[in-house]
Amino acid sequence: MKRKIIRYIFPIFITFIFAFLFFFKDGIILDSVGIHFEIPFGKTVEVPNTYSSVDRNKNGIPDPIDIVNAARVESEQRTKYKSAYYAGGYPPENEGVCTDVIWRGLLNAGISLKELMDEDIHANTELYPRVDGHPDTNIDFRRVPNQYVYFERFAESLTKELIPGDVENLKEWQPGDIVLYLEGFHHVGIISDKRAKDGTPYLIHNTRPFAAEVKLTSISTPIAGHYRWDYASH
Repeated sequence: MKRKIIRYIFPIFITFIFAFLFFFKDGIILDSVGIHFEIPFGKTVEVPNTYSSVDRNKNGIPDPIDIVNAARVESEQRTKYKSAYYAGGYPPENEGVCTDVIWRGLLNAGISLKELMDEDIHANTELYPRVDGHPDTNIDFRRVPNQYVYFERFAESLTKELIPGDVENLKEWQPGDIVLYLEGFHHVGIISDKRAKDGTPYLIHNTRPFAAEVKLTSISTPIAGHYRWDYASH
């Protein structure tokens, strides 16, 4: 009798676990470990790529894709999430936090976010909330609220509304874009060149325990900022 009960309950239990992994926050657990699974049926929404063709470092790859490629290295090597203070500002390659995905991505396109932010923080210290009047080049550029101020000032601000299946809306979400969160928790990531079947993009970010590439829709926190680097002007 006991074996019969186990035989009936076990498949139900496995089905429940699978459903939980698939549906919880739009599959964020599976995505975080590199398993990107979607329901096989349903219409695939094709979204045109309209990202910049500027190639700042002249490596034959558009800057937005340079940014994505560097960010993807973070997720592929599962860069360990570790929040710490580092002399010189830069953490080791195998560890970091969400903001490190951003400067590493931009640096791969020949853009030194640290230098740019350090310069503006020095000139406009009162604008940056996590500086408290005393600039520190070892950490200021790695704080989410400070990145928020900088991108609000110098990057193109784009829609914060994400509409699955709406091509015109989804065209506004392009590879290399930066998405930032402030309400509930401070976080930031980079829009991937990978999309779900409904056209919504993936986000490359780093949160505990390591960097990952997940569906943007899996993060329910309201988006505080959606930015695109001004490739032509920098």
